Amino acid sequence: MSQEVNIAAQQKFGDAVNSGKLDLLDDLVAEDAVDNDPAPGQGPGPAGYKAFFGEMIAAFPDLHIAVERLVANDTDVAFAYTLTGTHQGPLMGHAASGKTMSVRGMQISRFQNGQLVERWGSSDQQGMLEQLGLAP
Repeated sequence: MSQEVNIAAQQKFGDAVNSGKLDLLDDLVAEDAVDNDPAPGQGPGPAGYKAFFGEMIAAFPDLHIAVERLVANDTDVAFAYTLTGTHQGPLMGHAASGKTMSVRGMQISRFQNGQLVERWGSSDQQGMLEQLGLAP
């Protein structure tokens, strides 16, 4: 696959999350995709991503991922992003706070045949919890 195809697949993934059209992830994530840094309780494959982002969108209906910098080659796409949203629903056992958050993250995604097959990533979960007043 070319880097252009990989970039397009990654952009479609972000568009699916930003629009809430999570069923689009069925075509973008391989069933046996490996997430080397899954969210707590995240299951495998497209279903795992759909469940995780579904919970995030329920907590942050205005959830938005903005890619700040992206580099790619024939197998991988790496990017820095900012995640923003307003806490309007339950999150990790906490009621909505009404507060906004903006956190940074990094991700490396490996693609085959236009599908995500492996992912590494990190985001500032502690910073998010502090901004929402939920940090221990």
